[in-house]
Amino acid sequence: MKLYLLFILALSGGVFLAIQAGFNSQLGGLLKQPVIAVVASSISSVVFGLLFLFITERGFMQTLTSTKVPWYLWFTGGLFSVIGIYIYFYTIPKIGISKMIALGLCGQLIFSLIAGKYGWLNLPVEPLTKKRIIGTITMILGTILVNTK
Repeated sequence: MKLYLLFILALSGGVFLAIQAGFNSQLGGLLKQPVIAVVASSISSVVFGLLFLFITERGFMQTLTSTKVPWYLWFTGGLFSVIGIYIYFYTIPKIGISKMIALGLCGQLIFSLIAGKYGWLNLPVEPLTKKRIIGTITMILGTILVNTK
């Protein structure tokens, strides 16, 4: 797939995550329980994910029965997802969606630079270049601007 299409796809993924955060923070606010919104989001994600698998993947059952996958990889992503989503749903009604998304993206960028530099989480090593550092500083400055009046 062409690189620019991958960039558009990645940008679209961010838009979808911001939209889901907005809807689910409303749900958590109305229920007065962000944890219930996380559970509802997780259950609906499972349902839609399975539907997507049935529609798009022909041999997904072989994938599910694979013993090559370490046991902890089936659960740790979900744990961090629940914690991260809960934080989003809890904070969006208090500070607003633009501030939360800007701060969340900034946190993701900083962690990804560190994780990429050291190859954490078994990911490819990506050197920390001057351009990346300048880009990160620019993002931090943008986050500060978004969060000030």
